[in-house]
Amino acid sequence: MKKQWTKFIIVLVLYLLFLLWVKSWWGLIVVPFIYDVYITKKIKWQWWKDGSSVTRFIMSWVDALVFALVAVYFINLFFFQNYVIPSSSLEKSLLTGDYLFVSKMSYGPRIPQTPLTMPLTQHTMPFFNIKSYIEWPHWDYRRVKGFGNVKLNDIVVFNYPAGDTLLNEPQYQAMDYYQQMVYPKGEQIYYENYGPVDLRKMNAVAQRRYFNTVYALGRQFFASNPVEYGDIVSRPTDRRENYVKRCVGLPGQTLQIKNRIVYLDGKPNKEPDNVQYTYFVKLRGLSIMQLLGAEYDEFRKENGISEEDVMMLNRLHGYDVESGTLLNKYALHYDGYMPLTARAAKAMKKAGIISEIRHVTDRDIDSGPYYPLNAYTGWTRDNYGPVWIPKKGKSVKLTLNNLPVYERCIRVYENNDLQVKGNKIFINGKPANSYTFKMDYYWMMGDNRHNSLDSRYWGFVPEDHVVGKPIFIWWSSDPDRKGFSGIRWSRLFTMVDKLK
Repeated sequence: MKKQWTKFIIVLVLYLLFLLWVKSWWGLIVVPFIYDVYITKKIKWQWWKDGSSVTRFIMSWVDALVFALVAVYFINLFFFQNYVIPSSSLEKSLLTGDYLFVSKMSYGPRIPQTPLTMPLTQHTMPFFNIKSYIEWPHWDYRRVKGFGNVKLNDIVVFNYPAGDTLLNEPQYQAMDYYQQMVYPKGEQIYYENYGPVDLRKMNAVAQRRYFNTVYALGRQFFASNPVEYGDIVSRPTDRRENYVKRCVGLPGQTLQIKNRIVYLDGKPNKEPDNVQYTYFVKLRGLSIMQLLGAEYDEFRKENGISEEDVMMLNRLHGYDVESGTLLNKYALHYDGYMPLTARAAKAMKKAGIISEIRHVTDRDIDSGPYYPLNAYTGWTRDNYGPVWIPKKGKSVKLTLNNLPVYERCIRVYENNDLQVKGNKIFINGKPANSYTFKMDYYWMMGDNRHNSLDSRYWGFVPEDHVVGKPIFIWWSSDPDRKGFSGIRWSRLFTMVDKLK
């Protein structure tokens, strides 16, 4: 009995320390059950051990499975989780096929907002295309104390801010509901019915009226076609897709991008060592398929050039011409464009693979629309802002000109009723010429600067969306190569903080 009391006291102390950490005393209702497990044993927790051999066999597996799922749920929730890089937006710092150990402790784990969810799923049950969580109960955002805060140039895992709304048909779920679906479709319908508009000649009131109409037209189109696109659904914050980007702007800083360089409070921020930009290239007596062939496989591997990078060369004379995104017809002089680090661009030129190369600029390819989607700013991916990043407890003066930049923060992320009547702004029914933010916000960008959907397209990342910090790469598999040759041995157990 003494041994049982010792076990009980150790477990109880650890459990109470956990409750103290998360500041949730509702967990005290579990204490009597812990006491019963070790001391009184009134409840037959393993009743199945007295059953038939078949019952014991089945229930032993059920018991082990339930324990494993609960343990995984608890560990993923408060301590760490796995994350795999699905796209090239952070290349060549983090590569497609890198598996990351993501620490929840670095910035402090969030108390779950939707606690009733199937472990090992984010939002959808595999094979069934149904929600893997129950929306009730839904708790307000709260984060327990961690080791620190998000720092400038940290690589951060977070929930996709624009993922609050989406089309439920599987092929459209991964598409940005606002940036890629509703606004473009609404603009198309508006153009077909009313003709072109010149936003540069509109004042703030007229622009707002136009974009409200465009949004309503786009939303009505998708709402009227559920068979093709699925229903318009929403997801709570902690059930949205996980993204990973680099934090290039902190709360309270003023960010501006000038000629591709990020400036913070007027000073240039250090670029990542492996930052990528898109270059026009003219191949020297070489076809795209030859560059993808075995002869250049080792060269591509040594210089971090993926098959996806090379295949982008096809866009210039294909998609960009057909879709009308090509702005500079003289760019057709080149064979195409592809993302490259400065080192890879130099290596291609030195190897005689290319005869001409130059950066792609804002005047060559249209890659918008950019955040905010409901205003004309003239900003582009290489020349953006300036924009002040909201900071908890700090206020911003509101005008109809800057309202689109902060409207989503005020209305969606901080749950206020915001309306514009004429040229006046009302928040929660009261006239407002300023707003004090309740949360910190961050500006996230990919290191593959011309091939990354990031804050330039969907805006700020609120603190309640921050998931954790990648600590190291525990596995890395090259999608361009199979078997052992596809294992990136040199990347295994590389610390992410070293990828500056």
